[in-house]
Amino acid sequence: MSQMNRRELGLTLSAFAMLGSLSGEAQIGASAGDVPKLAHSELFSYDKLPVKTAPNGMTSRAVVQGTLATGEFIEVHETMLPAGEMPHPPHRHAHSELLLIRQGELQVDSDGQRGIVHAGDVVFTASAVLHSLKNVGAGPASYFVVAVGLQRAIA
Repeated sequence: MSQMNRRELGLTLSAFAMLGSLSGEAQIGASAGDVPKLAHSELFSYDKLPVKTAPNGMTSRAVVQGTLATGEFIEVHETMLPAGEMPHPPHRHAHSELLLIRQGELQVDSDGQRGIVHAGDVVFTASAVLHSLKNVGAGPASYFVVAVGLQRAIA
């Protein structure tokens, strides 16, 4: 895993700044006892994050999940997707998401729009929007997901 460069840091900080603009709209989807309160600052070492591997070769690393002091639910994880793979079928959910693309080439389908994103790009998916991802590059793709808001599924 390489160090985050200035561009990646800037994109990450911009994404977290956007969280503040979403805070008025986001609501906690679970009861207070279901998720931890994120009441203090913390550093997360990438190499120490637990890794889960899926049957398609995808890996994910959970970073943080809980309720912010301002009331919003937030969940952050990193995903590595092998070439030609999708993390899951097209779906929608109550929370909004930011995807911060670290490496690779992903096809994004969101709300009837289709595009290709690369390292350094950012994708915003609004609540309740049908969306999907597929690695269309020759090698692995990795990205961070920052989910904010309600944590229930939408049929």
